[in-house]
Amino acid sequence: MVKVDLKAIPYCLSDEDIAWVEQTIASMTDEEKVGQLFFDNRGTASDEELIELATKYHIGGYRYNGIKADRVQHQVRVLQTNAKIPLFVACNTESGGNGSATDGTYVGYGVKVAATDNVQYAYDLGRLSNEEAAPMGNNMAFAPVCDILYNWENTEVVMRAFGNDPDRVAAMSKAYMDGVHSIPGYASVAKHFPGNGQDFRDAHLSSNINEFTYEQWMDTYGKVYKTLIDGGLDGVMGGHIMLPKYMREMYGTPDEEMMPATLCYELMTGLLREKLGFNGFVVTDATHMVGMENRMTRREMVPASINAGCDMFLFFNDPDEDFGFMMDAYKSGVISEERMTDALRRILGLKAKMGLNKKSKEEIVPSHEAMDEALGRKEYTDTAAAIARDAITLVKYKDKDVLPLTPGKYKKIMIVYVKGAEGAMAQLMKFAFGAGAQKNPAQVLCEMLNQRGFEAFVYESPMKKMERMIQEGQQVNFMDMYRMGKAAVADFQAQQDLVITLFDVSSGRPNFGMSKGGGEIPWYVHDMPTIGISVNAPTMLADVPTLRTYINAYDSKPYTMEALVDKLMTGPEAFTGIDPIDSFCGLWDTHL
Repeated sequence: MVKVDLKAIPYCLSDEDIAWVEQTIASMTDEEKVGQLFFDNRGTASDEELIELATKYHIGGYRYNGIKADRVQHQVRVLQTNAKIPLFVACNTESGGNGSATDGTYVGYGVKVAATDNVQYAYDLGRLSNEEAAPMGNNMAFAPVCDILYNWENTEVVMRAFGNDPDRVAAMSKAYMDGVHSIPGYASVAKHFPGNGQDFRDAHLSSNINEFTYEQWMDTYGKVYKTLIDGGLDGVMGGHIMLPKYMREMYGTPDEEMMPATLCYELMTGLLREKLGFNGFVVTDATHMVGMENRMTRREMVPASINAGCDMFLFFNDPDEDFGFMMDAYKSGVISEERMTDALRRILGLKAKMGLNKKSKEEIVPSHEAMDEALGRKEYTDTAAAIARDAITLVKYKDKDVLPLTPGKYKKIMIVYVKGAEGAMAQLMKFAFGAGAQKNPAQVLCEMLNQRGFEAFVYESPMKKMERMIQEGQQVNFMDMYRMGKAAVADFQAQQDLVITLFDVSSGRPNFGMSKGGGEIPWYVHDMPTIGISVNAPTMLADVPTLRTYINAYDSKPYTMEALVDKLMTGPEAFTGIDPIDSFCGLWDTHL
């Protein structure tokens, strides 16, 4: 076991602060010690539930997102007021203050920031996101995301990572961390060690694998983490990610004994602490993810994560059960006194570095007025708009005369709106907020173009037309639908002057309703000027390689859409964004 040095970075504690750490540990009951190892997250919770978490389970941290700022602040105040030891309050501010509260400001995901090739924007993202979250009571960012996107089919980090270049990822991750550290008392936790971005599988659903050898890893992911560690990184989030080639190379580990980093001493202690010299604290990624839970029983898994070198365990499954598993392991010696004390020193040492030990319960959470003043500040929205302007990327441009768009050149524009397969979360959001409550990006683009003098319209697919006809009580059959999608090329050309295929696919692959006829799939790229635009996942060329003009806008926020239309009407020279991920997806035919 590598013992913590509270005088070294990232802590750099005074003798007085170290004395507080040691005296606090010495005064703690077994229940209080075990409780400090847990982070929890419940979204909206009653005051009674929060008080129980603070006084019965003695949790060391709480994580927020998905509720409004005033509720976040209230819940943090209840927790901090009732806790004996101040809590870490973390948020997923990867893309803005919206990672803490639903009414926080979205600034831009990592891939969008990386497309600007401007490190200052990464610093701004770290500072502004957490500057907005801090008055809500947050004091820790579960960010930056310092994964490297090597596999375009990886849906976990395709939008969240700063691209596929280790040097750019290192520079932007470090800048984000520096932005966080510009806020007094705020901590930064980088994720997901030892590095996501290679496996196409999602660790929420299955094991995730990083296939690099030790040498390859040190030149890439290791470079990123070493850059952050040397810069004063506070914490690392361990990922449910295996590193099999490294484990075979260094330890001769057989396949059946491979473990994700969160359960692997050789990775979390040997690689992170011994080889990279990380002295800070470590938290697991969410422990209900199958990539961790499929390795052993939960009773075994709970203490195994601590023994591997993780200092905190992210989220109760059932509070009584998980707390009991950890307590049993501590009392039986499965978790040794030495390991428990080292974990507590790292946790409390960081709390002391953040100044939480010197704040009264009344001042640990800012005032409601301070939160209202920070929420949605103009500086945040202005920065988001500037990032959008600089990020939009003209990835592929084979038909050199397509741009610029002008009403005189392309009066009638058909917009084909393409979504992906809806997952459970998308369906839940639709249920919670109401289908059709907001205009979709195709409708927004259509209105913007018409305001500029075009005659734009959104394409109605045969499937949608069939659905409408049935609702109107008309008699239809499959062959009717099939014929709806068939037309002579000359007739198709007569109906519009240009087609925009607008992809709004949050992860995975686009979902085309019909594969024959109609306008959904751009079979007509040589018969009709056609532009593909993605306002979400930037990997759509893999499924539609025949597109001759392709643009990544990265999101569909109003300022992004305004910048997009301006650039379309100005010409190719207006697109200043770079491609940070290889949007051609490593496929030769996407370049044709």
